[in-house]
Amino acid sequence: MNFLIDTDEKKIDEILNRGTIVEVLPDITFFRKRLISGKRMSFYIGFDATAPTLHLSHAKNLILLEKFRKLGHEVIVLFGDFTAMIGDPSDRNSKRSQLTREDVLGNFKAWRKLIKPLMDFESEINPPQIKFNSEWLAKFSFQDVLELASNLTVNQLLERNMFKKRMLDDKPIFLNEFLYPMLQGYDSVAMNIDVELCGTDQIFNALVGRNLQKKFNNKEKFVVAVTLMEDPITGELMSKSNGTGVFLDAPASDMYGQIMAQTDQMVPILFLNNTTLKINEINEIIESENPRDSKMKLASEIVSIFYGKDAAEEAQTSFVSIIQKKLAPKEVPILTVEKGIDLQNIIKLGKRISGSEASRLISQGAVSVDGQKYLDAKMILEIPKEGLLFKVGKRSWFKIIL
Repeated sequence: MNFLIDTDEKKIDEILNRGTIVEVLPDITFFRKRLISGKRMSFYIGFDATAPTLHLSHAKNLILLEKFRKLGHEVIVLFGDFTAMIGDPSDRNSKRSQLTREDVLGNFKAWRKLIKPLMDFESEINPPQIKFNSEWLAKFSFQDVLELASNLTVNQLLERNMFKKRMLDDKPIFLNEFLYPMLQGYDSVAMNIDVELCGTDQIFNALVGRNLQKKFNNKEKFVVAVTLMEDPITGELMSKSNGTGVFLDAPASDMYGQIMAQTDQMVPILFLNNTTLKINEINEIIESENPRDSKMKLASEIVSIFYGKDAAEEAQTSFVSIIQKKLAPKEVPILTVEKGIDLQNIIKLGKRISGSEASRLISQGAVSVDGQKYLDAKMILEIPKEGLLFKVGKRSWFKIIL
């Protein structure tokens, strides 16, 4: 099938200069020439499902991949169901906990639903492809592993910063972690890829794939490294492993609240990477509105992508009434408790947190019951027939009844 490749230089430059792409190897000028040449290329990005959810930093990678698909290029979302069971050692000071195949497949099942709003999988022309690297890696014999390993040296692998640091700290490096870059690198060979998109923390693995692609298929591969969207002041990253960030499985109202909880300095970064607004539109919003209003516009734009405009408007209305007007939401989770339970255990059950975390929240004045703050974690409340309404922090509500 012949595909019409869009070589519009304005569109290509908007993609390359938006700020999502940090670096292109071996050279961005060469990459741009290939994009405007009209030659169709194959792009991919890989994910290891180490948790059942994704966050906005993952979403921006798929948004970028979709832009290349709309230019007419082949795009592949690779689920590393085999490599996820090893665990990527990138930027890890200790070994990851190994996942079972059941863990991995459960995570991927959740992921497939989460990424649907970001790419047009229903497109009749050039739809995105989904692949799993167990398709080739699970078939490797030990001889295959040895032959592949002969293309890398121990010296090359020890160049990785996290391996150097572990050695200096006298921490172990497990052999399966050592082999991870080689196995991930082989994905490029198996799919015969022209371009790999990756985070800046994945450049080492992607370059291993570039070298293997040259050796096995005699083919150049571009490595397009994208931003990790860290907070420019605190340096904090969104992390599925640590549970920090704005998560794609959050209900519309929670996603809206998570975006509003981001620092002001993250607003331009999220606008550029997680919306489809033009750069001049983004600049107008940021320059003409106060930080709170800009952030509300940002939250509405992102929630609309995942849940539609009606849900985004409802989430905004809910946010204004709960946070700004300090009104309770219309519907809250209801928890049934036994008579005689103390405040600490109520918060522990209602928030699904540890007793010590519940006690800390109470002592900090973060807990109110029917509008009144309580600071005694061991206090036993009288629960009327209609129950009690609890507020924990700014956005968390639940009700208890006997």
